[in-house]
Amino acid sequence: MAGPAPTYSAIVAHTAAFLAELVADPLLRRHLLSAAAASDCGAAPGQQQQHPAATIQALSLISDALDTAVSASPSPSSLRAAERLLQSLPAATPLSCLLLALACAARRRGGAAAAAAVLDLFALDPALARHELAPAAFEALFAPRLLPVMRHFAARRASAAAAAAAASKGGDDENMRSDEAAALSAMRVLSLMSGAQAQEMRALEREYEVVLDVNCRAYALYLKNILDAGETSPAAMASPQPPPPELVFGVGDDDEEERSDDAAPENDESATSSQSSFRNNPMWAEAEERGGDLYPRRQGSFRGRRDLMRPPSLYPQRVPPHLIVQQQAPPVGRGSPASRLRAEQLPAAPSDDSMEESSSELGAGKEEKRPASPPSLSKPRRAPPRPGGADDALLSPDPARSPVPDVPPETPVPTPKDFVCPITSQLFEDPVTLETGQTYERRAIQEWLDRGNATCPITRQRLHGAHLPSTNYVLKRLIAAWRDTHHQQIPSSPAPATMDSPSPAPPFKQTSLPSPDTSASHASAPSPTSVIAQATLETAAGELRAAVSCLCTSEDLADSERSVLKIERLWREAAEQQQHAVTASLARPAVVNGFVEVLFNSVSARVLQAAVFLLAELAVRDGAVAQTLTRVDSDVDCLVALFKKGLVEAVSLICLLAPTPEQLADMDMAEALVSTIRRGGDEAADDTAVVKMCIKPKAASVILLSQILEAGGSGSADSDDTPPVPRAALLSERFIRSVAASLEAEQIEERMAAVRVLLRCIWEEGHCRSSVADKSSTSIGAVLDAFHAVGDADKLDIVRFLYELLKLKKRSAAERVLRTIKEGGSLSMMHTLLVHLQSAPPEHSPVVAGLLLQLDLLVEPRKISMYREEAVDCLIQCLKNTDYPRSQLLAAETIMCLPGKFSSSGRPLARSTLLRLARVKERPRQSQDLSTVRADAGEDEMEEEKASSEWERKAAYALVSHEFGLVFEALSECLRSKNAELFTASLVCATWLVYMLSILPDTGVLGAARVCLLRQFVVVLRSAKHGSDRVLAMVALRSFMNDREGMHDITTYIKDVLKTLRELKKSSGLAFEMLKLLSDGQESSVDMWNHKEINQADCSSNGEVTSIVYLKNNIFSGHSDGTLKVWEGSENILRLVYEAQEHTKAITSLSVLHSEEKLYSGSLDRTIRVWQFRDGVLRCVEVHDTRDPVQNLAVANAMACFVPQGAGVKLLSWNGGSKLLNPNKYVRSMALVHGKLFCGCNDSSIQEIDLASGTLGVIQPGNKRILGKANPIYSLQVHDGLLYTGSTPSMDGASVKVWNCVNYNQVGSMPSSMEARSLVVSTDLIYVGSRNGAVEIWSREKLTRIGTLQAGGPGCRVQCMAVDGDGDVLVVGTSDGRIQAWGLT
Repeated sequence: MAGPAPTYSAIVAHTAAFLAELVADPLLRRHLLSAAAASDCGAAPGQQQQHPAATIQALSLISDALDTAVSASPSPSSLRAAERLLQSLPAATPLSCLLLALACAARRRGGAAAAAAVLDLFALDPALARHELAPAAFEALFAPRLLPVMRHFAARRASAAAAAAAASKGGDDENMRSDEAAALSAMRVLSLMSGAQAQEMRALEREYEVVLDVNCRAYALYLKNILDAGETSPAAMASPQPPPPELVFGVGDDDEEERSDDAAPENDESATSSQSSFRNNPMWAEAEERGGDLYPRRQGSFRGRRDLMRPPSLYPQRVPPHLIVQQQAPPVGRGSPASRLRAEQLPAAPSDDSMEESSSELGAGKEEKRPASPPSLSKPRRAPPRPGGADDALLSPDPARSPVPDVPPETPVPTPKDFVCPITSQLFEDPVTLETGQTYERRAIQEWLDRGNATCPITRQRLHGAHLPSTNYVLKRLIAAWRDTHHQQIPSSPAPATMDSPSPAPPFKQTSLPSPDTSASHASAPSPTSVIAQATLETAAGELRAAVSCLCTSEDLADSERSVLKIERLWREAAEQQQHAVTASLARPAVVNGFVEVLFNSVSARVLQAAVFLLAELAVRDGAVAQTLTRVDSDVDCLVALFKKGLVEAVSLICLLAPTPEQLADMDMAEALVSTIRRGGDEAADDTAVVKMCIKPKAASVILLSQILEAGGSGSADSDDTPPVPRAALLSERFIRSVAASLEAEQIEERMAAVRVLLRCIWEEGHCRSSVADKSSTSIGAVLDAFHAVGDADKLDIVRFLYELLKLKKRSAAERVLRTIKEGGSLSMMHTLLVHLQSAPPEHSPVVAGLLLQLDLLVEPRKISMYREEAVDCLIQCLKNTDYPRSQLLAAETIMCLPGKFSSSGRPLARSTLLRLARVKERPRQSQDLSTVRADAGEDEMEEEKASSEWERKAAYALVSHEFGLVFEALSECLRSKNAELFTASLVCATWLVYMLSILPDTGVLGAARVCLLRQFVVVLRSAKHGSDRVLAMVALRSFMNDREGMHDITTYIKDVLKTLRELKKSSGLAFEMLKLLSDGQESSVDMWNHKEINQADCSSNGEVTSIVYLKNNIFSGHSDGTLKVWEGSENILRLVYEAQEHTKAITSLSVLHSEEKLYSGSLDRTIRVWQFRDGVLRCVEVHDTRDPVQNLAVANAMACFVPQGAGVKLLSWNGGSKLLNPNKYVRSMALVHGKLFCGCNDSSIQEIDLASGTLGVIQPGNKRILGKANPIYSLQVHDGLLYTGSTPSMDGASVKVWNCVNYNQVGSMPSSMEARSLVVSTDLIYVGSRNGAVEIWSREKLTRIGTLQAGGPGCRVQCMAVDGDGDVLVVGTSDGRIQAWGLT
């Protein structure tokens, strides 16, 4: 059987899939190990196999390691020890081969080693391997190659059955119909055999097993040679591979007699003893018990587990004459929809004879129609014409119709196995016999030794001599004599069958197996009701003939429409066994054209639905119908036009016709498809549909739309191609919901189409990602199940889809999706991804590795995790692989996404976060997507930030701890790349990991990172073209300065570093900090914080400015006349945007709740109002009555605290309740942070009140009045765990004091003669406003004064101040009604 040669990757992939199931399924693994241990390969007859102690010890180690892998990773040391024990064995056994394969697969040290162990199993005991231990591997690797052998023996069985049937009919009625002979079951044919014929059938079965054993051994060694060549020399894979070994089709007569006379030769015993109860039972034994089962169960095996191990259709079991091997199904997602539906809906197509018998009811009508049609089209067809008629005749289930000679015309001459080299699988040219007794071709064994091997390839015994012995001339002369004798009869080696792609469809037919009892009863005593049934069938056949004739000949549209409806009714009433006869009658081109004429001319929706329904059913069952429809473009155009006009059933037929991408583009039906999908989300509509299509209109629409989207764009988020479907149509909630429902469809093709459509929606508009994730949460399990049944391209789409779902803004939501992926599938998704990762192409590996790593990080990282190790190692190898630049970039982008911080559109925020660490002062400022925890943040926001930080630490630790910082070496190489995109992504990754090293526990990896990256960061800092790249390098260098060795290494480049830092110090607070560290604190700080007045506004007509706050780039000011004003706070700063006056008295305080984006205002009119600012309009949404004038205000999610006219602080719940706190103190200022209220009082005391428990803590005790003067706390603010309080200068000369919020200790003070009426703290500075209009600027780190600003007119007071989120804009409100804004220059 011709086809592409087996490849290294295909062998590794098939064996990896087989071993992955064993590793993941402990029950199956124990069963197979028991079967391997019970085999008596190598033992004397009648004795039980005694396994070496090394094998038993290896079995214990591997079993313990794999049994504990459910809760933890298997121990590499145990697996390595088991491998060494197994490799030291003098001779291999099935158990040792299976154990070695499991150990290699569990260690993930290379697919080739595990594959070689599996092939050793087939070479050692092929019968045990293909029947018991590895049937799936046999089907994938060996069955395509051995298919000619199976056909050969199927023909010989059919010949024997034909001879038996012919002998039984010798004295019977000569007029017995051939239909009756065809109806004989296999059991009846066998019962008619004579003793000699039965003996011949037994000998044929034994020969079949022996021939399979010989071919399996030779082909296993051939596959091992491919593994060796692919593993050791990748360049050698490009050279032509040696031909596969010749197929052996039989055994010689002498061998046959010797095998029958002797008890059992050694090879035959080893090949058959392991399953005597399975293979020595002939096909005629226990017929009633097995019935028509092609795969009998072995005695003593588990029934449920055995069903899982039963091989698919190409598995070489004994096949009765009336059973035909079923063609292996192609991969899902390939081929036309009609062909896939035919494979799904018709698993047991009738034979030619049953076709003729069941269609005899329509014989008269067909005879009338045939003369009017060409001969090539008049014959009823169930499948497109295919070559191989000889094979059809050869494998026909009817012996009378398919005579086959007892001996094939050309019987291949088998090559003696002793004449074939086990390495090359070719005849010996220069044989040499080693000290182990094994003979090899000289050049082959020499190459084996040159590769560093010191053992015998078969026995694995160590070879003591380095030189090969002389040629085995005795064997060479025997081979020469055999060549001379069989020179003309030696068959040529057939080309190997493909293993990594589906083979061409063989001319096999498939029939169902009637039970012996049923077939016998039909032959001997027909049922009394058969006459009635026959009359009913004849009546239906007559109606169908008349309707078909009217459809094809009538010129009256009404008659044709009635014929269509009648044919539809007869189709529905026909039983399943008669469907093929009706199909044969309707699938002729004349009838198909009649249906098309009705589609062109009819206006009845019901008739159009019936015609489309019938054509779809016919297209599913007969490929010729689809060819007839697509032969004329106008037919397809008619279907498209009907679909656009509202006949949704037409889209199902269009999908079955499998149009090309170019045809789909010309049809221009994307909007109609979207509309059908949106309506298709209603399941009730599908249940009440007039016709039930074989493929639902919604499913067909999803499939076609995915093809349109795939062909209409590049399929990436950065593509500039014009989308073939309007974005608004793709992003509607109803459309996304309907497509997400298709993820759970029965057909895998529809699931994959839905995955591609949703993936395109995410790429078109990232903001819909959360909606897609929410609506797909319950369907992820179905998508994971489809992963095991699709090809590599579809697997990549699934991985990309799941990976995109993880790019959510909220970390908790992303972890819920991760948990669903990990637990949603029927099989372990982590193990599935690990197996796929080993054979994935380089361009696909980074995304697969990124998803696998995140699944592993979902739980607390263990010390050893094979999933994490494999994923990180894959990412590093992709970064180093310069042969695949695309793979390098994808690996860097994958690492950049691992911190888990994303914007609402799915954009990773790693770069923005790092730039924020540098405290860059630039406009426009960083994106508002950046998540920060403010002093008044809610609990949900705090939990999200905590979860995000914890995830970031786990991800960074997994990367940097692998092989002691090997990732830094790979990133260093990428930073030297000339690819701008790769350089930028690698710079972000390197900076992030180096920064995280300063947060993670010290493991010594920082030194490795410094060695690999320090020089690269200095080069970027000195010569990068983009300022943001220089800032990232500066952040990384700052992390190196945390230890003494890093500071010493940086001083090597001190000149370049200082020069760049001086350029950046005016725009970055981090640059100023580094300058001070590098210059021993001598860098002047006064010129670093220059302020320039940007703008001012005069609001004196509204009285004093009592309060100012920032909210979302807007400035809000409250005034003494009750006016609330909104100003622009970004570009055109202090430009009035809106003004409201709903308070009747002065506004005393403004407070902002950032989590809800609401503004609260407190007034002397005894109310608190809640405001929302949207679309340029300020609206009051709530009003709360306080019953007391509000002097100061602080708010939280569910409550507000305000200072009344008298003593104490009132706690007001939004549901109406209130409570008085601290009633003995007159509070002047306060701040509410994380459920704790800080109060500054008139007597200079400072208290902390825990609102949850009501406990009171004293930070500073109060002072008694001296000479009648009070010393109140005018201002109070909390920033980064420190409490800043402002008052009149105390006895120590300090007007501002700094306290620790945890232990209440004073940590600093600011000596000033000014009275601190107002106070505001930014990231680097402290602003203190006084009663004479001056604003002092202090350094927050050193508590030293930097400068002074003058606000307002003469004699005015600074009433309030506020700074923006970045701390580079200061806004001051004064008592004379002025608002002024200063900016850092």
